[in-house]
Amino acid sequence: MRANKGDKLCTHGRTVGQHDKTVEVIEVLGAEGPYRVRDAEGHESILSPGPDTTRVADGAAGEPGPR
Repeated sequence: MRANKGDKLCTHGRTVGQHDKTVEVIEVLGAEGPYRVRDAEGHESILSPGPDTTRVADGAAGEPGPR
């Protein structure tokens, strides 16, 4: 997956009751990740996207974007 600064990524919950997590890319650390991301609460972390992570299309949380 490729993402750019400002893109939103959604990691889908893998078990019943686990919610999807959407974050914003604030820095690209490699050609295809990892990415420094910020969540809605302002926490920053490093994300290496797996198969359960998609790029969010404009305004459509959780919809897969182009890979």
